[in-house]
Amino acid sequence: MRNLVEKCEDMKQQIIEWRRHLHQYPEIGFDLPETEAFIAHNLRAMGVEVREGVAEHGVVGLINGKGPGPTFAIRSDMDALKVVEETGLPFASKHHGRMHACGHDGHMAIVLASTKVLAENRDSFAGNVKVIFQPAEEGLGGAKRVIADGGLKNPAVEAIIGLHDGTLWDLPNGHVGVMSTPMMASMDPFKITIKGKGTHGAFPDQGTDVIYIGSLVMSTLQALVSRRVSALESIVISIGSFHAGTSPHIMPEEAVLEGGIRCLSEDVRRKIPIYIEEIVRGACNGMGGDFTIEHEWGYPVLENNPEFTAFFTEVAKDVIGEERVDILNKPTMGAEDMAFYLKEVPGTFFFLSSPKAMPDGKVYPHHNARFDIDEDVLWFGTALFVETARRWLEKQTASNR
Repeated sequence: MRNLVEKCEDMKQQIIEWRRHLHQYPEIGFDLPETEAFIAHNLRAMGVEVREGVAEHGVVGLINGKGPGPTFAIRSDMDALKVVEETGLPFASKHHGRMHACGHDGHMAIVLASTKVLAENRDSFAGNVKVIFQPAEEGLGGAKRVIADGGLKNPAVEAIIGLHDGTLWDLPNGHVGVMSTPMMASMDPFKITIKGKGTHGAFPDQGTDVIYIGSLVMSTLQALVSRRVSALESIVISIGSFHAGTSPHIMPEEAVLEGGIRCLSEDVRRKIPIYIEEIVRGACNGMGGDFTIEHEWGYPVLENNPEFTAFFTEVAKDVIGEERVDILNKPTMGAEDMAFYLKEVPGTFFFLSSPKAMPDGKVYPHHNARFDIDEDVLWFGTALFVETARRWLEKQTASNR
């Protein structure tokens, strides 16, 4: 084991170089031609079988081991955010208005290095390792498209692993957070359009006050959280956009509220749209308005497989030391489309703590214009991916003899 882990540590500078290159050329959503070309070029240089154009601009690589066996997958997301970077880094984004402000540049570099180490040591395992570079994690559900495009097939993936770097959990730098219970929330966006009759503000009785109805809906949604759902459940309903009217003296005909629902229970998740419709209908009926609701089933709850997570935890303790492996005692209400893969095959998603302070001494959160990661610990992710893949394939091969 130490031999492969040492090879991963030897990749440290290369990981940093790949990460910095990718950081300079961020792309958004599914539209990732430069990123796709860079990933595919490097995979081919490693002697890996490559499939491009997965879910538009995703890339899937396949490493064949020394003989037949099961297939293990390692996943990385690829997309950046619509953020104007303010880090002042010498390798800052060259694409104005776009930034890798969530650590996906680090994820790609980690998986590229994992691919190189595994490809160069393919005689150390039987079976296959599939590396999945996925577009559109940031709110668009690219994982779902990758699955629909056969990303988990030919050969069929039997286990999968992924990570998130950065500052999502408050852990010491270089520590790994693992969790076998629900780890991240579902995320379902919705849009409520309230319609009525516009009128002059001097004569509100002659129209429908859609702004007031919208305000009633906003406040009652929070009562839904506290009064329609058990206090033992975790749920967040947030309205991030409320648009209505253009004049201070005219009551508009329409108000539009957009928000998101986050849960840690699939059972609760399925009930919330019904409750929301009841609230909106009641507010509109009482004030003479009409409405439409557009609800999207977005990201499911991210639930790690307990057995695989226990297996990974032991690997992690061996690779980076037991003192660096933390069993997380609470989830986050943030969402991740890794959840789609974990609905299909067993696996785990873990957190690699890598906070990096700016010159002002502050550590900035994900999606912030000054967000950065500590590159010195990224190789831990590579070592964990490589050794988990090798050891899992070894275990499966032995059990099938």
